[in-house]
Amino acid sequence: MSRQAWDQEAATFDDEPDHGLKQPEVRGAWRRLLLSVLPEAPARVADLGCGTGTLAKLLVDEGYEVDGLDFSPEMVRRARIKAPEATFVVGDAGAPNLSPAAYDVVLSRHVLWAMPDPADAFARWVDVLKPDGMVVLIEGSWATGAGLTAADSTRIVRSVRDHAEVQPLPEAEYWGKEITDERYMIVSRR
Repeated sequence: MSRQAWDQEAATFDDEPDHGLKQPEVRGAWRRLLLSVLPEAPARVADLGCGTGTLAKLLVDEGYEVDGLDFSPEMVRRARIKAPEATFVVGDAGAPNLSPAAYDVVLSRHVLWAMPDPADAFARWVDVLKPDGMVVLIEGSWATGAGLTAADSTRIVRSVRDHAEVQPLPEAEYWGKEITDERYMIVSRR
């Protein structure tokens, strides 16, 4: 999608339960999931493709230092309002204009699949990590035909890093509804 299309999506982006995390049970599920894999706060997190800043807000509330990046100026504008404690910039997640070797975590939710060259984008994401940094990807292969399978994402991760731990996420608590497509998290540690 174009930058203009994402800007237009921003107004209703948080309406989906897993985007806005407005339902306490959905927000709680994401909080538990992320805290179960992230290093302790105040680790520094690069939230690539941050959208309206929902995950950034969740993490700054837990004491993390978060820098978000998104292609859409309107998404970034909304993120700055939602999570003023975080830092947000407009940029291309495929080639993030963030400091190299500066982050403990790269977090990306439903972004890798949309990159023109997912393998190249992932390699660039690893460049912003500290030597012992980790990547947390939340991706899916959706009923619409879009997305990446867990096997495809694992191949991309392992083309750059040795470790890729896949956790399926079929539970409705994450999505605010029952799902039938493939959704998962990949954690890659050094």
